[in-house]
Amino acid sequence: MSNRPFQGLVVQMHDTIHATIGVVDETATVIACSDPNKVGTTNEFVSADMNESGDLFIRDGFTYKPFGVRTTPDYAVFVEGTDENAAKYADILAIAMSSIKQYYDEKYDRNNFIKNVVLDNVLPGDIVIKARELHFNAEISRVVFLIRIVSANDISAYDVIQNLFPDKSKDFVFNITETDIVLVKEIKSTVESKDLEKLARSIADTLSSEFYTRVNVGIGTSVVGVKELARSFKEAQMALEVGKVFDTDKVIVSYDNLGIARLIYHLPTTLCETFLHEVFKRGSIESLDHETLFTIQRFFENNLNVSETSRKLFVHRNTLVYRLEKIKKLTGLDLREFDHAIVFKIALMVKKYLSASPVKF
Repeated sequence: MSNRPFQGLVVQMHDTIHATIGVVDETATVIACSDPNKVGTTNEFVSADMNESGDLFIRDGFTYKPFGVRTTPDYAVFVEGTDENAAKYADILAIAMSSIKQYYDEKYDRNNFIKNVVLDNVLPGDIVIKARELHFNAEISRVVFLIRIVSANDISAYDVIQNLFPDKSKDFVFNITETDIVLVKEIKSTVESKDLEKLARSIADTLSSEFYTRVNVGIGTSVVGVKELARSFKEAQMALEVGKVFDTDKVIVSYDNLGIARLIYHLPTTLCETFLHEVFKRGSIESLDHETLFTIQRFFENNLNVSETSRKLFVHRNTLVYRLEKIKKLTGLDLREFDHAIVFKIALMVKKYLSASPVKF
């Protein structure tokens, strides 16, 4: 952060304390001081004292009080003198400087700004103003990845992802819950959905193979303009939730590829139940056993081709035809007819949706 806020407060406090006061950074270099001649000077012994403890310490006639959020303090204030008053002034200064630093970070930190935009915590009218303050390029293509931890060990997935995307001027990584990590990635306008899925796959594979951490990744649509990041994030959330219902075996789920599942997800449950009752005879869909459902799934996967499906299932063609006839008698739908197959496919997805009772956004 800029040293200007520190220097401003030091000048104001000097008029009250009437002693030399200032701030040093983690290298013990004076970055703000009531005596301008000391700015830029360094005392390596002070740096050693800061590394050892966050408590008050005295060095060369000055009382120091470290402050900051890291294990090793980011900064320390110093007050001329070694008496009780100097210690009290140092404590007060440390509190004041720490508050200024926190305020400055919250106001000017880009990562915090992007997090608030993604979570829809910034008014639309303020986004442009704040982006301008931060010299943030708002009109550029970006996409939101939502990385959800399924199982993990002691390794921090957040730290791993941060290391995978170290350019903090372009890519932003932050936690939103204990299990959900958001990556806002700057991309070229020509990037396709398959490229984003490939990147998501590389993240999941790295975490799995090297750090024994399993994750699912939801991908929003690419957007232009920082205002649209909240929408991309909601899409990534929906991708994971819809994927959990309809594609339980998928690790990477892209909003662009949800297809009809996205439409079903938005339907009221009462409408879905009515649809099932109209399509099937009462109880007929429940009468389909696991083997029959497996046959249907393979039949769909092979584009309603009887010969190809029977070959993949290692059964005689007539056996498959018999199974399809049995399904027709139970449900009234002939899966060999395209229109009937579509209705049946949608009905199975609706049934799966109702059974899952997903959380809506």
